[in-house]
Amino acid sequence: MRDIAVFSGSAHPELAAEICAHLGVPLHPVRVSRFANDCLEVQLGANCRDRDVYLVQPLVPPVQEHLVELLLMLDAARGASAGRITVVMPHYAYARSDKKDAPRISIGGRLVADLLRTAGADRVLAMTLHSPQMHGFFSMPVDHLHALRELATYFQQYDLADTVVVSPDLGNAKEAAAFARLLGTPVAAGAKQRFSDDRVQISAVIGDVADKHVIVLDDEIAKGSTVIELMEHLRGLDVRSIRLACTHGLFTDNALKRLSEQDGVLEIVCTNTVPIAADKRVPKLKVLSVAPALAEAVRRIHNGESVSALFA
Repeated sequence: MRDIAVFSGSAHPELAAEICAHLGVPLHPVRVSRFANDCLEVQLGANCRDRDVYLVQPLVPPVQEHLVELLLMLDAARGASAGRITVVMPHYAYARSDKKDAPRISIGGRLVADLLRTAGADRVLAMTLHSPQMHGFFSMPVDHLHALRELATYFQQYDLADTVVVSPDLGNAKEAAAFARLLGTPVAAGAKQRFSDDRVQISAVIGDVADKHVIVLDDEIAKGSTVIELMEHLRGLDVRSIRLACTHGLFTDNALKRLSEQDGVLEIVCTNTVPIAADKRVPKLKVLSVAPALAEAVRRIHNGESVSALFA
């Protein structure tokens, strides 16, 4: 592909390299250095003038470091006269800060979207944003992919008779229903109330899960508190087995180990939108690649083709 330049920040260079391999283009180097006063400096290692530039950087811990690095990459590309700059952001961590649910609270999802625009982004390519209203926070085009197809293709290897897809809460029920349609299974959902970032209560499971095999689908799993609470209810309803699926496997605070040790859990499936260190992985973990989908979206954006047609 001509006139395209792909750069990666330090958040997930492995994914960026895989995207470039599918596109058949090189991954250009980025030099990130730090001044004596702890400020970052970024230098892009290839010509950007009048080129279609793609900056790959999921917002993963340390989120603030990677965000500032991305903003500096945007500024560098804009200053180098890039023709168009697209942020490829497989995980948008600030998407969880999407509403004013307490007095005098910040809405980080909107603020960071404004920062990306101010720094020079012309469009954003994202995957499985936490809530659909996030689109409205961006003042630039957003191509929003999801990983339901990749997850469904993986689970179709199993006999899905007597299987139910379960959403941990009603907010994710629409995605769970779409996933269930791909698998040809019924869907259920938990009735969840959140009290803090890591304290939730699920009062009931809406739908028939008794004596069923269950696939729990969520957009992301961080500490795993919601999923663990849900699984307690599912075991009380005598489900046969549990498989966990999500797009963003953050798995903080030793969550992978705790989830894999839960009774009845056969498998934990996620994608590689965020990096998972080798020392955190467990035998029950399966990581699917979204690089082919992201690469195809980049190709379509570059050629002016429909991205939504990917999901037709």
